[in-house]
This record gives sequence, C-alpha cells and structure tokens, in this order.
Amino acid sequence: MTSESTRSQSANTPFSMEDFAKALEKHDYEFTKGQVVRGTVFEYTSDGVYVDIGGKSAGFVPLKEIALRHLEDSELAEILPLQTEQEFLIIREQDADGQILLSYRQLLLKAAWEEMAEVQANGESVQMYVTGSNKGGVMGEVKGLRAFIPRSHLVEKENLDALQGQSLTTTCLEVDEQRNKLVLSQRNAMRATAMQALQTNSVVEGKVVSIKPYGVFVDLGSVTGLLHIKQISSSRIGSLEDWFSLGQSIKVAIAEIDEFKNRISLSTKAFESHPGELLEKWDEVMANAEERFEAAQEERRKEKEATPQPPASGEEE
Repeated sequence: MTSESTRSQSANTPFSMEDFAKALEKHDYEFTKGQVVRGTVFEYTSDGVYVDIGGKSAGFVPLKEIALRHLEDSELAEILPLQTEQEFLIIREQDADGQILLSYRQLLLKAAWEEMAEVQANGESVQMYVTGSNKGGVMGEVKGLRAFIPRSHLVEKENLDALQGQSLTTTCLEVDEQRNKLVLSQRNAMRATAMQALQTNSVVEGKVVSIKPYGVFVDLGSVTGLLHIKQISSSRIGSLEDWFSLGQSIKVAIAEIDEFKNRISLSTKAFESHPGELLEKWDEVMANAEERFEAAQEERRKEKEATPQPPASGEEE
C-alpha cells in the first residue's frame, strides 16, 4: 500500500468521540471556581440551561442562578436566548462527570451593586418598589436587590402597610455589597428635590418650626432653612420668642443653598431699607417683602456697576 493510499484511507475514517476527547485533552481547559467564562446557550431543561464553554462537557446553569428574582418560564428565552454568547461565573468546578456549575445571576448581582455604589457616589435618586413592612420601616426591591427604608426616613411614618405596592423615590444611606445591605431614604430624596427647586436670591414663604437661641428654623416645604439671629435685622434683636412663635407664617429671602452640607441660610434683614425697620414695622415689611428685596437687589447691582473695576491682566492702566 502506498503512502498516498494510506493518507486517503485515514482521511475517510470517521472522527469518533474518542478522537474528540483526545483532541480536547490537547487543549488546556483550566476551569476554576470564581472564574468568569464565556459560553453559548444551546439547550433548555426543566431544571436549567446548558452552556457550551469549550470544555469536555457542557456547563450547567440552574434555574435559581439565572435571574435576580423568581423566574417565569416565559422569561427564560428573553434572559438567555438560545445560540447567544454570554458571560457566566463558575460556582462549582468539574464534578466526576466533568460538568461545571455556572451562574448568570451572580454577575447580575455584582453589576447591580456596582450601579448602586455609583448612584450613591453621585448623589442620584432611585425608585424602590415596596414589597412589605415591619415596625422598623419598609422593605422593597431596587434593580433586583433587596432594600430597606427605616421608618425615620419615610415621609409617611404611620400607615406603612398602605405603602406596599408603591414605588418611592429614594437616595442611598448605605450600600454594602459584602453585608448584602442596601439602606435608602425617602426623606433625603424629598429634601434634595425640594432644595433643587429653590433658588438663591429669591423670596419664599414658610412656617416657623423651631426657635433656638441662635436663630429660627423655617419649614419651606420638605426642607428646612435657618434664619440666623444675625440675619433677622441689622439692629440688635433681643429674645427671639418676642418676635416668633411656632407655626407662624413668615417670608424669608434665600441667602445661600449649600447642597454639600445640606444647609439653607435665610435672611429677613435683606428686606430692610434702614437698620431695624423690620422691628419697627414688622407687618408692613412682611407684606411688601418681595418688592423690598427686589429694590435692595437693584441697589446692589447699581453700586457694583458704579464701583471702578481693576484693569484686566495685560491691559494698560
């Protein structure tokens, strides 16, 4: 038999499973727990999904390791379509049959925690769907993660059962992936929204909610500002209780909004045309607060324009 006929006979020999196994042994398939691998989904079963990851046998994804929540049968094809390539996490190395256990859910979890950490860092808000409550607050779901809002950080603190099924706008108090702990605040989210709606150098009306030796706290609607004693009048003021009472309506000018320190500074002396006018004509000054403030702003603008400006760098004097 010639060498040419030998080659021809070898070429016609079927490629057996034994040959396939030997061919695989020539490749270094080192699959370890915790490794992320890419694979192609090729079969559904009642227990999970089989994935071709290039090993001697297919990887398997149990149903509980596919999605972040309970998986409906109709959703399987949407999450892991057949013949599509995805990344999976190895959660158990090869067993006696060479099969590797995979998880798609663990990668989704990691991505969700990373997203929530970014949300917290940027001070953004997220929607939490309320699923239940207890005496301490309400539980819910955010991007597939279990979350909790303490009662003290809810706007509605009494009838918590009524919140079930609602979506609440929240910000993050604590994002801890290692402890699987996600704590949110509806109150802080409402405060942030209210602060964004306010503008410096504007006049708003609020109600006195607290009187301290150093000033008065005024509720502006979901947010509270401080009217410091030095910002009440240009004249010295004695006891604050002589001028303010809890629940009293009052107009104030927003002097400063410090979102970083979560603080709003207020002023009423900005309404005065001369020192002590507020104390002399309280009702009149409050009634015309907006006009008085605008007049004061205009006066300051004129003074600024009349003030000689230093020459810009490089210009001749």
